Amino acid sequence: TRSLSITPVDQSMFEKAQGEKVTLPCTFVLSEEDEGPLDIEWVLIPTDNQKKEQIIIMYAVDRIYNHYYAAMTGRMQFTNPDPRSGDGSLDILNLKSADTGTYQCKVKKAPGVQSQKLQLTVLVRPARTKCSIEGSQEIGKDVTLKCASQEGSPLLSYDWRRVSGTQELPATSMLNKNTGELLLKNASQDYSGIYSCVASNRVGTDECSVELNVTPPINTAGIIAGAIIGTLLGLSVLAFLVFCCCKKHREKKYEKEVHHEIREDVPPPKSRSSTARSYIGSNRSSLGSMSPSNMEGYTKTPYSQVPSEDFERAPGQNPTFAPSKVAAPNLSRMGAVPVMIPAQSKDGSIV
Repeated sequence: TRSLSITPVDQSMFEKAQGEKVTLPCTFVLSEEDEGPLDIEWVLIPTDNQKKEQIIIMYAVDRIYNHYYAAMTGRMQFTNPDPRSGDGSLDILNLKSADTGTYQCKVKKAPGVQSQKLQLTVLVRPARTKCSIEGSQEIGKDVTLKCASQEGSPLLSYDWRRVSGTQELPATSMLNKNTGELLLKNASQDYSGIYSCVASNRVGTDECSVELNVTPPINTAGIIAGAIIGTLLGLSVLAFLVFCCCKKHREKKYEKEVHHEIREDVPPPKSRSSTARSYIGSNRSSLGSMSPSNMEGYTKTPYSQVPSEDFERAPGQNPTFAPSKVAAPNLSRMGAVPVMIPAQSKDGSIV
């Protein structure tokens, strides 16, 4: 007895890149015995057997229901708007990596019931591939060129090629396609140039490039000598600055000490006795310059008016000095010429 049948497909596994569109085929043929209403369902079978199947889209009673699976809302549709024509294929737009899974198409028309499973794998193309150089780019050193994609579904494969010069990899190069590392042993200046890395998987490729510049070894002895000389010069300048600061500090300290000693060495005020002596000395010096013609007024000056060291005595104790007992000043010591002072006798005549 004939009944409903689903057309077999050539492949049951589909691989697509993220962002692309996929059509999961599900065509069927009805028989005359199938008289019940047509019912078409697409379900997502979870990888965990403990979970239930998730209905994605359904056609029943001449209507399409596509609100069951929120993750694909707006991204799925029947390929043929009228599945009664025998085409229940499903289109999924703008694929995401989360869409990977097993899909099952179920067609029912009583008494006939048929189903078909398809495997969908959404792969991510390699993206944000970066190239770098590891190691010293000096002649005779080993240099490693690295290549890695930040995005991309496994299995990723890497391949290096030279895009400048001879466009051939050096004979000493060793390539690891899985890690993307290209080892150049005992590099020479001929290895210099631009190298390109191509990362690929089953759905796409991505590329990056890097420039290798192999140079002679650096003169490390000259660098070390320069560093030592620079350090010594720096220390010399620093020592000179410290010396200048210390010297300036000592000079300021010395000025303060000298100023303080000068203030301490100020002589005290003169006493009364020294004043008296200076007074007598001034009168004696003036006598030496007197001539006989102007001595008359001075001879009559009482000696009691001359200040003496006895000024500090109590009143009433000042002694009276007799004119005859006063010693004549030593004019020779003062540097004056001695003169004869006339004397007056009792009768008033000058002797």
